[in-house]
Amino acid sequence: MGVRNQRADEPPRGAIGAMTTTATDADAGLAPAAAPATPPQQSTPMLRTSRRSTGTVTLDDVASHAGVSPQTVSRSLRSPELVSAATLERVLSSISATGYVLNHAASNLASNRSKTVAAVIPVISASVFADSLHGLEEVLSSAGYHLFIGSTDYDTGHEDEIVAALLGRRPDGVFIVGTNHSDRTRAMLAGANVPIVEAWELTEDPIDSVVGFSNRAAIRSLVEFVHAKGYRHPTFAGSLRTSDFRAVARRASFEASVADLYPGEAIRVLDSGAPRVDYETGARLLHETLERHPETDVLMFASDVFAAGAILECLRLGIDVPGRIAITGFGDFDIARHLVPPLTTVAVPNRAIGTKAGELLLQRMMPGPRSAIEPAGRVVDLGFTIMERASA
Repeated sequence: MGVRNQRADEPPRGAIGAMTTTATDADAGLAPAAAPATPPQQSTPMLRTSRRSTGTVTLDDVASHAGVSPQTVSRSLRSPELVSAATLERVLSSISATGYVLNHAASNLASNRSKTVAAVIPVISASVFADSLHGLEEVLSSAGYHLFIGSTDYDTGHEDEIVAALLGRRPDGVFIVGTNHSDRTRAMLAGANVPIVEAWELTEDPIDSVVGFSNRAAIRSLVEFVHAKGYRHPTFAGSLRTSDFRAVARRASFEASVADLYPGEAIRVLDSGAPRVDYETGARLLHETLERHPETDVLMFASDVFAAGAILECLRLGIDVPGRIAITGFGDFDIARHLVPPLTTVAVPNRAIGTKAGELLLQRMMPGPRSAIEPAGRVVDLGFTIMERASA
């Protein structure tokens, strides 16, 4: 079982700087706050009623409970290294006892940093985007950042609304899947004055920077692969919504590749006509292919899910794969290697896209002047891999 790799030159990885916290002028030179020489004689500190009409526990309440000043509580939260271990323990104990929650909005006004990143993805239910979010969050959470997530369902109008809403929360950076945006979204992102990382589909003209791979190049390589294996009548099938940038790129690449590598061959493309990506639709597309294009000797699916449904249907009907018809997928999902026969497909760096995007964002969200991206580092191509297995 061979594996054929297709990768662009790996760009140099930028180092991730360590997060630092600087004391304010008022705190500069202060020794860690010490506990009172003679602590108040009370067995259980009394919680002072909040001065807010809502009853929300305030920083003053925590200070009263701990027997320290509000400034010491603030310093314990922002720069714990500047207070003594004993004082920090008392403050943290009082925070736990009172149920205090830090007012991030007020903190952000003071620091001009929200410690958040906005993430905009097409659909939350797609595992490929969930993998990217996991990689992104893993990097950012280690530096104390949190994600705000919005989904667009491949609707540019909805993307406008989501981007506007998330930017209104003043994130320190933005991760957004796709590179085809409305003029309004591009203007909002370009004017946000925060690091922006577009993802998944490469472009030579990113708003700020882009991380991903080329869907067009991946399909081209897969068509070249089946051509070299001797298949002469390929058909492409999937959910080919024009709003899905991945589907558009893969279909266009298939059509161009067939025209180039199979002169005179009919270009066969089947659209499921629905956004659903499931095994049942894959089985249906197999039947439609055999009925409408019986000459097909290799059926190339836009997703491993469709391909898995087709292979399972072939197994049920006793159709020989790849003898009667070869089948390929896209994505290299876990099921691909467990099918009978195992699925030939394209492996893409789902999680690595998020990881690299997180590294780029973190580099440029560090305290201090925002650094510019060198031209060579604006486009990061993580490549893809053709996984050759027994189905084709």
